[in-house]
Amino acid sequence: MEIIPAIMPKSYEDLKNKISLVRGLVSFTQIDLCDGQFVKMVTWPFHDGDERSLDNILNEREGLPFWEDIDFELDLMVANAVDEFDTYVRMGPKRIIFHLEAMPDHEAFLQFLEGIDLYVRENIEMGLAINTTTPIESLFPFVSKVDFVQCMGIAQIGRQAEPFDETVLDHIRTLREKFPELVISVDGSVNLNTAPLLIDAGADRLAVGSAIFTSTDIRETLRQFESLVE
Repeated sequence: MEIIPAIMPKSYEDLKNKISLVRGLVSFTQIDLCDGQFVKMVTWPFHDGDERSLDNILNEREGLPFWEDIDFELDLMVANAVDEFDTYVRMGPKRIIFHLEAMPDHEAFLQFLEGIDLYVRENIEMGLAINTTTPIESLFPFVSKVDFVQCMGIAQIGRQAEPFDETVLDHIRTLREKFPELVISVDGSVNLNTAPLLIDAGADRLAVGSAIFTSTDIRETLRQFESLVE
């Protein structure tokens, strides 16, 4: 079981500050990137005025905050994930998560996944997320093309502190039964109450946002999550 703090950055400084809170406590952090098109929320680096920090990263003048100490997965809640794939790769993640609902042409997306450069595939895990409102069977053709899937635990994605949607439990159970070796991550309304249900259903990774970053003792909160699988 892997606990992954999830950050929806309001700005580069907000991203840096939140990563600093979990630095040294976890090996991975998820960065939720929202472009205001696929979802209503807009995050760094899509705000006007945020271009400089992104440009510095893309041109290797600096990396993502504390990149020496922590690895990143980029959750691409964006409309142009395929078109701007090279940009996201240059940001330096170890994992990239696409969203099935952002891919209107599934056949073209399958071809894209098959055509990703082998060097990139060897160095970056590719994941695919699915909403609770999408039939889980829609994911089946893609499972062999990705390294893991991410089941969303909320109906309205692109926000934190949304109510838990129990449909995700059925999604996890179905995937676990059909694909026993598949790595399953969950994002959305993951907290100390829902985490045991998700673990029992078969989840391998939990992306946790507000339950961590609104905590008054993040170290203790992470310990409580980790104790659920001891």
